Amino acid sequence: MRSHKRLPHSRTRRALVAALVVGACAAAVPAVGLPGGPDGPGSGTGTGGTDSRADAASARPVRLSLARPTGPFGVGTTELHLVDETRRDPWGGEGRRELMASVWYPARHGSGGERAPYMRPGAAKVFGKGAAEVLKLPAGTVDWAGTRTHARLGAEVSPKAGRAPVVLFSPGGFNERTLGTSTAEQLASEGYVVVTIDHPGEAHAVEFPDGRVVEPSPELQKIKDQAQRWRRMLEVRVADTHFVTARLRSLAKGDNPDAGRRALPRGLAKAMDMEKLGMFGHSMGGVTAAEAMREDPGIDAGVDLDGPLGLSWTDPGKLLPVARTGLDRPFLLMGTKLFREDESVAPHTHRESPSWKSFWEHSPGWKRDLWWPKAAHNSLTDYQSLLPQLDRRAELPRGLRESMIGTVDPERSVSSQRAYLTAFFDRHLRGQSRPVLDGPSPRHPDVRFIR
Repeated sequence: MRSHKRLPHSRTRRALVAALVVGACAAAVPAVGLPGGPDGPGSGTGTGGTDSRADAASARPVRLSLARPTGPFGVGTTELHLVDETRRDPWGGEGRRELMASVWYPARHGSGGERAPYMRPGAAKVFGKGAAEVLKLPAGTVDWAGTRTHARLGAEVSPKAGRAPVVLFSPGGFNERTLGTSTAEQLASEGYVVVTIDHPGEAHAVEFPDGRVVEPSPELQKIKDQAQRWRRMLEVRVADTHFVTARLRSLAKGDNPDAGRRALPRGLAKAMDMEKLGMFGHSMGGVTAAEAMREDPGIDAGVDLDGPLGLSWTDPGKLLPVARTGLDRPFLLMGTKLFREDESVAPHTHRESPSWKSFWEHSPGWKRDLWWPKAAHNSLTDYQSLLPQLDRRAELPRGLRESMIGTVDPERSVSSQRAYLTAFFDRHLRGQSRPVLDGPSPRHPDVRFIR
């Protein structure tokens, strides 16, 4: 796969960058992201920070931090470079389909190397330029490569974790797998093996072990119809998911699926219980989870974080197959805002969303619909933790923070997201009782149960 030539800073280039930060579900090219994005309505202001954007330009780059995982285990991580010999690169690159994935797992405390970087340096450079453009901050304001996770590179798997359920993660349209790191670390600290997947050729920046950085393919521009573009992206993502699942099954049997045969953490294969498999995703990643479940009965439970189950947010005539058939296995919907064609905003729930409504009515399995009234689309990503820190340091443009992560309390939001996702997989992959899923809780006042 070659590194695609960088797109010029045209309207198309700006649209892709907007999709990166606004996190629209497979945002259209050349259309910009969600209504109410950086250029849309919003009256919120930064919550702190005496530093101006001019000050940020001359200050040392900001190193941000994620919420610390709270489970009983340490967290380890490793990368997998996977090559699908049965598929050519679907986005016009040379050679076979190549993917990058990160594995997060329960680790023995004190083992492993240094804390893993949030991004590889090459990907961080590309990501940082795009993010700075949309956030209207000087380039280099954030040291994305210097920002660290809580996971230790190559740490030994904790023997106390036993056989761990495996959970896949797919990010939003044009986004990187790294934006699901906080949840991945939390689940790993609770005893899960979590595999976060990049979708090269669509994602804003994917860096491979040899230093290649693959950016969005120009092939995306050639699909002029938005619905058809979404459909093609979803087809590729679901195929990626099936391939990764197959390689993980091989890994669990003792094979090393990494293309470079890089050493895997001690104890990883034995820890993976592929008979207990779940998946979650944000935006188009949530759609990917639902469609992958429809095609693969081996995925036992899934979560859609704010992704419409159609080729449109609001058109009932563009439902995806999973919205028409539903699922017979446990599925959790978590929504924020639904933007209608007339620019009005409604709750993103199965009562208001045509695709979620159809899915709900056709799904005989266990299901829940959780609505976050004060949150926004990117509240369900790492931006919930990262943007408030950046706002305090560099003072984001007026309205941008609210348009991206709403007005929900950031720390409480992260805590509640972790609680519900962990409880969901605990109940449906481990068979444990988790009453928090049965109704509203005073510990999570920002969440509404939609019946």
